[in-house]
Amino acid sequence: MFNWENPLAPFSIEVDTSVEISEPIPEKTHENALHAQQILNKESESNSISPDILPVRADDKRVINGSTDINQLAPFKYPWAWEFFLNANRNHWTPLDINMSKDIHDYQHRLTLEEKHIYENVLSYLTTSDILAMRNIGLAVMEKMTAPELQIYQARQVFEEALHTWTYQHCIESIGLDQGEIYNRYRVVPEINQKIQLANQRIDSVLRADIDLTNQDELENFVMSYTFFAGVFEGCWFYNGFSPIFALQRRGLMTGTAEQFQYIMRDEVLHCAFGIRVVNQIVLENNVKLDHKAVADMWLEAEAAEAEYAHYIMRDPVLGYTAEEHIEQFRYIANRRAKQLKHTEPFPGAKNRLGWLDEQANLRKEKNFFETRVTEYQTGGALEW
Repeated sequence: MFNWENPLAPFSIEVDTSVEISEPIPEKTHENALHAQQILNKESESNSISPDILPVRADDKRVINGSTDINQLAPFKYPWAWEFFLNANRNHWTPLDINMSKDIHDYQHRLTLEEKHIYENVLSYLTTSDILAMRNIGLAVMEKMTAPELQIYQARQVFEEALHTWTYQHCIESIGLDQGEIYNRYRVVPEINQKIQLANQRIDSVLRADIDLTNQDELENFVMSYTFFAGVFEGCWFYNGFSPIFALQRRGLMTGTAEQFQYIMRDEVLHCAFGIRVVNQIVLENNVKLDHKAVADMWLEAEAAEAEYAHYIMRDPVLGYTAEEHIEQFRYIANRRAKQLKHTEPFPGAKNRLGWLDEQANLRKEKNFFETRVTEYQTGGALEW
């Protein structure tokens, strides 16, 4: 039988022959059951439905500061949130589905020292970032939502951030890297630490359960924090952060890791789109007016941190990718996210330097059933972007 004290113990079916099925129930148990039933009967009589308790109406729901029953899913006020949840489940996968044997050979025999530097530091940044993302959604955002269709997608998002963290760890372990050294780089490499600390500064102030979002100052701070998280952290830093690995993939290097990142990017595209839509909905419902200078400063601050990070991970040139391309691509993506958030473009005229990225990030290819596990899944190709 399943061992609840030790869930990892082998499953077995045991029959205890020492207990007779017809053993009488102790008298005390009969008394306890009778007493419990009497209590339930009294509560049932006193808890008849009050005439002022009305059914939940979809129009009464709010993203935050709502007063409807948080435990009642339907009727939907935000059917798009439920569609996000359904769409996310079509991209189900685990890192064990992807063969990493070629990556082990590539890392040991094909990558240059400069390419190894890129690979290791991209993983070092991402491992910490996804844990931060998981904590932010689970502790700072999800509990503030007052419409369950939003919370249900965000619960899936928390799981996906944990899955991404496992994926990076699986890549590090598969290649045989020193996990302690790789994981600690975010603490000792200033260019990586700066991005993490900037994120912490933007997010820490809302990692509290006691925030009063009816207070206008607290509300604006929460919206700014969520704007940073959805627009910059997930929408730009994550989205742009996979590009160096995809550049290696284009040359036939580290293809297993890149395929892992392709699945992660599918998740992150949904995370970003959902977060931006939630922010816009909060702004609309609560008539929030963010300070334009504070928003502009947010984008400039994020670009400065990304530029230092890019010059560190690509301090030496590699074939097919440069720090300048990485930074310009950040600006281009930042303009796209700003437009979605109804902000002024922070970097007018920024060019799309990685025209191959969208195609590279998609997983529309055939697999040989006898050479690899099927990772497309039945509905994996039916994602709506």
